[in-house]
Amino acid sequence: MRIVLRQETDIEVIGVSSNGIEAIELCKQFQPHVVLMDIHMPEMDGIEATRYIKQHWPKMRVVMLTTFHDMNYVREAMASGADGYLLKAMQPEDLASSIRLVHNGGTLIPQEIAKLMVAEWTSSLSSPSKKKKDKNEKSPRYGMTERQLDVLRLLVSGKDNREIARALYLSEGTVKNYISTIYSKMEVTDRIHAILKAQDEELL
Repeated sequence: MRIVLRQETDIEVIGVSSNGIEAIELCKQFQPHVVLMDIHMPEMDGIEATRYIKQHWPKMRVVMLTTFHDMNYVREAMASGADGYLLKAMQPEDLASSIRLVHNGGTLIPQEIAKLMVAEWTSSLSSPSKKKKDKNEKSPRYGMTERQLDVLRLLVSGKDNREIARALYLSEGTVKNYISTIYSKMEVTDRIHAILKAQDEELL
């Protein structure tokens, strides 16, 4: 990865660590804009290191390096504040563009991981063993209107802004405004955390 990134004129590799503790020390020393964090490391794993980094330097962007076999850790990584995820099997040319996206404020979720997460959630909803809430117990709705809930429902189903706009006969700009309001009301900062919160609290 270091060799690949050294070919990019707008990206500088300022440190490489072998475990989470070293990663934190390098963050203290160099204050990098973006950290590529492996989940599995000795001394301190990537999830714990990410949690520490985001608590002490909230503006520092962290991208987790993961595999399909790490899906059990993805939720933990999200809860720790990670800003993006990269599959280790990615193409080298995708690495720099992914770092730029996260550095510019975007949230990076590979389509393969997003599909797996939606599939897992759909499976859990259809499972007969899933406990149903008491009819008198209502999920928090965060003061959202029915229209905002419609947008959230489509967002959770994996639709992008254009597809949501088409389904609800809205402009993409209006959809973006709805999504921004939804994030604010749910107290989340991006699409994937909104989806997770809606799922965990059975908002829909």
